[in-house]
Amino acid sequence: MLAGELYRADDPELVAARRRCRDLLRRIDAEPDEGARAVLFRELLGSFGDSSFIQPPFHCDYGSYIAIGERCFLNFGCTILDCGRVTIGDGVQIASGVQLLAADHPREPDLRAAGVELGRPVVIEDNVWLGAGAIVCPGVTVGRDSIVGAGSVVTRDVPAGVVAAGNPCRVVREL
Repeated sequence: MLAGELYRADDPELVAARRRCRDLLRRIDAEPDEGARAVLFRELLGSFGDSSFIQPPFHCDYGSYIAIGERCFLNFGCTILDCGRVTIGDGVQIASGVQLLAADHPREPDLRAAGVELGRPVVIEDNVWLGAGAIVCPGVTVGRDSIVGAGSVVTRDVPAGVVAAGNPCRVVREL
């Protein structure tokens, strides 16, 4: 799965990993203390910067394939589908309702009908700001210091140091 190869989501090991994730997410959502929530996020995620903060509710598939750097902020209702690695650099600001989607499906109808899936990594480099409701698709990198406008659908890499917006997302100007 992490190698970007076809896999079956109903594999018992993956089902167990998703159940573990959902149990931790329920505990996180119910925990009123920010410090205790941070401990749970460290248990859930592959890595979680000491100075980072996630505002629940937060949604993900596995959690363990997500790396979040230092000084990051993820606002209410973010979703990360992490059947591929999702890497969030330092100083990243992620607004409400943002989706980072490493989950992908084969383009061939017969393979989709067979129930196989694949994942492609998502990378959000340092000091990026993702506006509310932005969707970052599988295999995309958003470059350092860039801003992605609210509601954008990011289907291709965004270079460093730009403002990009729209559906599909396109560079609007350099910073």
